[in-house]
Amino acid sequence: MSVLLPCSAHLLHLSYCAQRLQLKALPVHLPRHPAMTEELQTCDLTCPYTEVSLNAEKTRNMDYDQPIFSVFAGGMKPQQKGDTAPPRGTCTGGGAASPTATTSDTESGIFSGECELCVEHESELDWFCGTEKKLICSHCAIVGSCHGHTVTPVATRVTAVRNQLVDVCEKMQLQALRIERFIDQTLTAKEQDLQAAASRAREQVLAQASAAREALEEEEQRLLEEVQREEERVEQCLLTQRAHWSRAVANLSQTRSRLVHTLTHTPDAQLVTNVQDIAERVEEAEGVGEPCDTVQLNLNRGCSDSKLLRGLWAAALLLGPNAYGSSHLKFDEQTVSPLLSLSDDLCTLTFLHKKPRHPPPSTPSRFDCWPNALGSLSMSSGTHSWVVDVGQSGAFKVGVCYASMERRGSGNEARLGYNSRSWVLSRYDGDYSFCHAGKKVPLQVVRRPQRIGLLLDWPSQTLMFYEPDSSAVLYSVTEQFSAPLLPAFAVTDQSITVLH
Repeated sequence: MSVLLPCSAHLLHLSYCAQRLQLKALPVHLPRHPAMTEELQTCDLTCPYTEVSLNAEKTRNMDYDQPIFSVFAGGMKPQQKGDTAPPRGTCTGGGAASPTATTSDTESGIFSGECELCVEHESELDWFCGTEKKLICSHCAIVGSCHGHTVTPVATRVTAVRNQLVDVCEKMQLQALRIERFIDQTLTAKEQDLQAAASRAREQVLAQASAAREALEEEEQRLLEEVQREEERVEQCLLTQRAHWSRAVANLSQTRSRLVHTLTHTPDAQLVTNVQDIAERVEEAEGVGEPCDTVQLNLNRGCSDSKLLRGLWAAALLLGPNAYGSSHLKFDEQTVSPLLSLSDDLCTLTFLHKKPRHPPPSTPSRFDCWPNALGSLSMSSGTHSWVVDVGQSGAFKVGVCYASMERRGSGNEARLGYNSRSWVLSRYDGDYSFCHAGKKVPLQVVRRPQRIGLLLDWPSQTLMFYEPDSSAVLYSVTEQFSAPLLPAFAVTDQSITVLH
């Protein structure tokens, strides 16, 4: 609530009249701002003069409706209808007439019996300046340093503070009740649920570990028995071959000895007549045949192949506490084909539909025809893994190759997957396949992977392609790698990126 302050001339006129009449107290009605809809509020302005009767002054034509203060009640409860102001000429604890100041304020000790005085005007500090946050008297608000500031009666201000404290106390009490309810009900229930949940979790871990252990032991036993049977089969083949060729050698030696004896001891006339016998012996020797190595004499590598075991092994390497990775793998810019663009961080290859005007310099290590590139990491021991983000590329290859792979020309020797020096997973025309030495193995991919991981375990001579999101094995191959390997890449659609 706010009103306009009187002009200085009117204030001086009021002061002069009060001095002449030696007024102790001059009641002045403080109407609220015309724009406000609240009722009028009455305030007593006290002057330090001798107390006299005001009956003589009632007949004067002084305009007591002239607004004096600008009263603001922000943050306070509005005045209720029916509230009455205290009688004029009395001090209600703070000295300000306020409908919200009650007797309980004095009884509670908030308002002291003795009012503090303004040092400058020696008047009661019965007003609060909201601008400077301090107690002031009515003169300070009218003609003093706080003229034009937002002022509030002390009693009204105190009542507002008390109401705020009551609200805070009520909120704290409600919060305390909620906390007690949380402790008594929620936490107690959580403690009970915790024991049951922990028990179920332990049972689940033990059950899963037991099932995995049981399956692994059964698979291990099955594979060992399969390897044993395969070993016995190959041993039997070797024994059979050894016996067969030993007899063949003995027969050849015996036939040779007879032929040598015939050659050295048979007269010419008899030698001519025994041509038929000699031809039969020669034919018998030629029928022995030539020995040759066959796959039957080698251990079948498939006897130790297990999808379950391979998946567990891959999961242990990729997700276990000693997971492997190649965080420093980047593309070797000296090998990047002029058909590809290499990013500044050496991690992204982008296919160029047109040859650049200024191609990179031609070097023996650079692929000049096929859109290939090699990685910077040479691998000849240990275990390595890396992930390639293929994104939305519809044509790419990822894999490994020997460092001695041909780089020049458009022949298959420089084409990844079409020679004996490279092993790659390829995507082309919507199909996935494993390519090596010109042979393709179609792959059944349920969901198109956005990323493809590669795992090379040199001790087991195993190269594996997998999907990092699900750790699902896409393809695995075991080879007898005879030289260090390099990561190999090719792309003919959009881009691929090596992730770290």
